[in-house]
Amino acid sequence: MPEESIAHIDFDVLNQNSISQPLVKHIFTADPSAHVFDGKIYIYPSHDIDAGIAFDDLGSHFAMEDYHVLSMDSIDSEAVDHGVALHVNDVPWATRQMWAPDATRKNGKYYLYFPAKKADDIFQIGVAVSDSPTGPFVAEPQPIEGSYSIDPAVFEDKDGSFYLYFGGIWGGQLQKYRNNQYDAANEEPLSHEPALCPIIAKLSDDMLQFAETPREVKILDENGELLLAGDNDRRFFEAPWVHYYNGKYYFSYSTGDTHFICYATGDNPYGPFTYQGRILNPVVGWTSHHSICEVDGKWYLFYHDSSLSEGVTHLRSVKVTEITYDSEGKIQTIDPYLD
Repeated sequence: MPEESIAHIDFDVLNQNSISQPLVKHIFTADPSAHVFDGKIYIYPSHDIDAGIAFDDLGSHFAMEDYHVLSMDSIDSEAVDHGVALHVNDVPWATRQMWAPDATRKNGKYYLYFPAKKADDIFQIGVAVSDSPTGPFVAEPQPIEGSYSIDPAVFEDKDGSFYLYFGGIWGGQLQKYRNNQYDAANEEPLSHEPALCPIIAKLSDDMLQFAETPREVKILDENGELLLAGDNDRRFFEAPWVHYYNGKYYFSYSTGDTHFICYATGDNPYGPFTYQGRILNPVVGWTSHHSICEVDGKWYLFYHDSSLSEGVTHLRSVKVTEITYDSEGKIQTIDPYLD
């Protein structure tokens, strides 16, 4: 439900008909990455602010400066805001735009992965470390070598290996890269050419660097062919996420300008992944960004919309709703608002 289509919306009615309500209302939050540590839910969102910056296709108006961590004792309990966990002023290499983060735990340490722009206006991905899941986090002095673009999502596989997925086009700059090399002259492929792919790299044992050269994550159609750049309803735009369910790896993502959360499945963390369908239909606001987390034996979609701000695209609110699988492991498509 892109911004240009909100003029007719009665937000009182829409909020009544929403399948879920914002987890917090005292600040604006988006891009929720949810995890369960020691039986408690922790959510690592972006912290939206109104910086007074004009809208553009590069997302300059998404001028976030810090991260807050939210926690919930159970899926039905009130979310607690633990305050600022990391601020851009405390990241030596970063200048602005603290976009969608993720976090994980290893050997009692917590690792927050986040994108930000350097002084040259190029996004890279950094990591910050804490002894607590709620921070405060202390950033490494330099970004992860070989990292680029946005939307890091960390996945722990069954064998204890950790992988970082990342990438986003348009403002996320993925279109400027080929074979991990930046060139300002690069643009999106033509509509009949294969779409740009998200990126994966295994993390080093200390969780602070890549253990290998980043590679593309292939997303295929039903015929085993790469999705095309013009297939806007299915191709990857941003917001990669991986979860493991019933013997399969589920790679989910946002289609960006068509506003769907879609997913594909595969047999290992690297893919290839075959497109399966939509998880979430469009929400109010231009962006759609999510995570999927198991809580007490049920699966939940953490997502955001702009209902609380009455349609302001860069002032979003984190929500959660249960997802269901059919007997074949297909995720049932969710409508965010009731008729």
